[in-house]
Amino acid sequence: MAKNLLIVESPAKAKTIEKILGKDFEVKSCYGHIRDLEKDDMGIDVSNHYLPRYKVPEEKERVVKELRQLAKKADEVWLASDEDREGESISWHLAEVLGLDPSTTKRIVFHEITAPAIKKAVANPRTINMNLVNAQQARRVLDRLVGFELSPVLWRKIGMQRSLSAGRVQSVAVRLIVEREREINHFISESSFKVEAFFKAPDIHGKQVVFKAEGPTKLSTQKEAEHFLNSCIAANYKVGDIQVKPAKRSPAAPFTTSTLQQEASRKMGYSVSRTMILAQKLYESGKITYMRTDSISLSETALEDISKEIRSSYGANYHQPRKFKNKNESAQEAHEAIRPTYMGNHTVEDDETKRLYELIWKRTIASQMSDAAFEKTTAKISISTNKDQLTASGEVMQFDGFLKVYMEGKDEEDEENTEGMLPPLKVGDALHFVEMLASEK
Repeated sequence: MAKNLLIVESPAKAKTIEKILGKDFEVKSCYGHIRDLEKDDMGIDVSNHYLPRYKVPEEKERVVKELRQLAKKADEVWLASDEDREGESISWHLAEVLGLDPSTTKRIVFHEITAPAIKKAVANPRTINMNLVNAQQARRVLDRLVGFELSPVLWRKIGMQRSLSAGRVQSVAVRLIVEREREINHFISESSFKVEAFFKAPDIHGKQVVFKAEGPTKLSTQKEAEHFLNSCIAANYKVGDIQVKPAKRSPAAPFTTSTLQQEASRKMGYSVSRTMILAQKLYESGKITYMRTDSISLSETALEDISKEIRSSYGANYHQPRKFKNKNESAQEAHEAIRPTYMGNHTVEDDETKRLYELIWKRTIASQMSDAAFEKTTAKISISTNKDQLTASGEVMQFDGFLKVYMEGKDEEDEENTEGMLPPLKVGDALHFVEMLASEK
């Protein structure tokens, strides 16, 4: 029998950690929460400072029984649930059920399942953080109060055929969505017309390429748009003025939980639940750091690892160290951003998690790479039959920097504002006209 019993949340994590710690530790899983509020009277004593009443659900009785038996035989019990409010609450509930003293029981936390991280955590145990526990209890009590009070009202008003429920967060979110939808429905739209002209010119290789220029912005009626198009018939077009300004683009910060979910949806079409299931699998197998975080910081060890990888794979001119800081002061700075545990591993063998891992790897490595450098060009195109001018804007890349590895995805509305590439132009160049269109916005 091992001297130490260490309890984690998931069985997959338990197997990995047991291999790291060796024969002195037996690592067991509690399979998440082991207690919940009672169903009767909401499980809350409202008249006694909203005191919660807990019970072990029937489906967790076998797990609790096994853990109690193992705890009695062990010299010491260690609690190693996740480092967040829910994880801290699980540790406290385990202490309560197993008859442990929360003020002296060893509690360890880690952000990645690697040998150095686990051994460091065991060497530096702490006790249960009751502030986090109480924060979780307050959230759970609020969930129950709001849900149990409002859901029956919803059923009476709408019916139970859709199994609708009210909640602390979802009900407020629905209210915001409804108010916004009402604003949209009452909005009186004003149409305008956008003019786009297309021209041909040779690129740096002498190949004819088509580029776009935009017309005047103040065309509010179809009649004005038609008048402008008619005024351009049989016109000659040439470059009247060119302005060139240097521009740069910086990489995005490493992933938080929410930005990983957004990017996985944009680039791979993953749902939030699929992203989190795959991220959990990567975390439990020791491939990435903890996947529930709102921090964008990276540890000094990680920064050093990333620096070596960039310099060896791309060259010193591609390395630009950065330290990202959260704008949100309440962000969990003790956590790191989501990153690979070893930057030398560019991919993983598991087909199911491969794409998500590579996305995390690219975003992490790009965050410490050089800015991409561009020349931003704005060309004014004169019209021989019209005093108005057309405007063509674009970028010419000078140095790819982080874009060599990774380009952040965009939402549809952002893509409309993306500037394209322009061929080399100079003042006085006559342009080959292709077509001109006016479309209603």
